[in-house]
Amino acid sequence: MSTAAPAGDGLYEGDLSIIGRVTTASNLTLVCEIDSGGGDRLRVVYKPVRGERPLWDFPDGTLAGREVASYLVCAGLGWQVIPETILREGPLGPGMVQRWIDTVDPAEAAPTRLDLVDLVPAGAVPDGFREVLRAVDGSGERVSLVHADDPRLRRMAVLDLLINNADRKGGHALEGLDGQVYGVDHGICLHTEPKLRTVLWGWAGEPVGQDLCDDIAKFLTRLPGTVADDLAEHLTDAEIDALAGRAQALLDDPVLPRPFTARPIPWPAF
Repeated sequence: MSTAAPAGDGLYEGDLSIIGRVTTASNLTLVCEIDSGGGDRLRVVYKPVRGERPLWDFPDGTLAGREVASYLVCAGLGWQVIPETILREGPLGPGMVQRWIDTVDPAEAAPTRLDLVDLVPAGAVPDGFREVLRAVDGSGERVSLVHADDPRLRRMAVLDLLINNADRKGGHALEGLDGQVYGVDHGICLHTEPKLRTVLWGWAGEPVGQDLCDDIAKFLTRLPGTVADDLAEHLTDAEIDALAGRAQALLDDPVLPRPFTARPIPWPAF
């Protein structure tokens, strides 16, 4: 799996100019631009290692590497779910750098259009959506948490199972202007212990498509080679083995699981 920089692209070596900060993120998350030459500016997200908040169950200083490892798994599967993500130097030291995704604004597309993951009045699940749970919102209204019944999002749910994503919030699923659905924020993934927390439970108990299983089977054949070598820069051997175990278990029983922990949904959910 090549990590060589594309010709003329400043993602790997261009100077990062900080233009903003994502204030809702748990860890320091900066929006930067890179001069790509010819007047073009490449926008990226930069998360320096020094800005990571310590967690009790993930080793300190490893979240940026887990973001890169999650991208490498996604790329190894041949899936365009996670934007290109690398580890490189920046103005605040080494960190994760990821291509920016220009997204669809549902309000501009149609006044009544929902986000990929959204809240609706309790039980009023629109066509083309799956209900995850019912709850009470901050104003005391009963609501349903729903997500789109979209094959692009379903593939993301399978990826989350493989990488053991502990934090798939609704705001981490983005509909790009290019027609792709992207997932972002994969710093707390790829633990050896079951950690899956996601809002994408709408397909629980349903089979995984044969096309996705075929991709997973091909990935497993390649994993012991260069894929594992690249992952080893960011993960332990035990974490790579656990990834292989989850992939094989899904092939042995190709069904999306039902919630199996006391906390199956991240908080906050968006």
